[in-house]
Amino acid sequence: MNYRVVVIGGGAIASRHLEAMGQVRQLEPVALADIDGEKAGQLAQSFGIRAYTDYRDMVKKERPHIAIVTLPHFLHKEAAVYCAGEGCHVLLEKPMAISVGECDEIIEAVRGSGVKLLVGHTQHYFPENVKAKELIDSGELGRLVMINDIRHVHYYQPSRPAWFFDKAKAGGGILTNLGSHSIDKIRWLGGSPIARVRSSVSYCGSRGDVEGGGLIFLENAEGIPAVISQSGYAGVPRNETELVFTGGMAKLVTGQGLWISQDGEFVPVALGREEPPFVLQFRDLITSIETGKEPGCSMTYSREIVEVVEAVYRSHERRSEIFLSQTREPG
Repeated sequence: MNYRVVVIGGGAIASRHLEAMGQVRQLEPVALADIDGEKAGQLAQSFGIRAYTDYRDMVKKERPHIAIVTLPHFLHKEAAVYCAGEGCHVLLEKPMAISVGECDEIIEAVRGSGVKLLVGHTQHYFPENVKAKELIDSGELGRLVMINDIRHVHYYQPSRPAWFFDKAKAGGGILTNLGSHSIDKIRWLGGSPIARVRSSVSYCGSRGDVEGGGLIFLENAEGIPAVISQSGYAGVPRNETELVFTGGMAKLVTGQGLWISQDGEFVPVALGREEPPFVLQFRDLITSIETGKEPGCSMTYSREIVEVVEAVYRSHERRSEIFLSQTREPG
């Protein structure tokens, strides 16, 4: 079956989805919507599809099988619920929503409509990340005992849209936007829900009312500890995950490669020739639609990530450790 696809939101990530669709034979992009008519027109023209300024109008007229939601975080719930109500399967950019309560509303709407929804946690589709997961599960280096994740990037660059620095619209700063990736990576690689959180957050940025960095201690339900260190202030960019095992170590640089320790040095691990992450993400959604199985980045799983993000801010505010329920299903 071929699927008609629309894109809701004309930001930078929309182009990546449209480019990826060109590599998936079953997908036919037909239209894009953005409230900025000029932006929508230019992007739509470059991919040979139709442009709209109202996504509801687009969905009504185009009757797509799949809607890709790439809107600012505070609009995720509204768009996902609407599209599900119109019978569209949904690929929803991460984070799923800006609160667990909004996640629950999405879950109720999607389950009530019978469609499928995948949240765009792309960490699951990078070949070096997949290889790291296989390494952990194989026990080749022994038991995983610790994860250290470091992410430093100049978050306050002028090119970043203003809504990212408005807590009401973004849900938070770097720890919501990029922290979601780190939390997801740790949750997925560790193979178990996050059970407790302790954090310290800094608000020293030059724009808006969101945080610019923080240090987070996590422990999953199996007792594996992890530390996330993120800074959006000026400095040297870094994006690296260290995996410590009883019999060795691994260094994971998402987007670049995976190395394991050997005779006191890191040596590269050979990776297979995998399709790009955005293509694999589409294939996961299509499989879910056609088999009825939940995708890897399911609604319940993605709700967990939002719950941990909320706990990060709550821990900082209370100056205390937050213990999370291991029963993540709503209601």
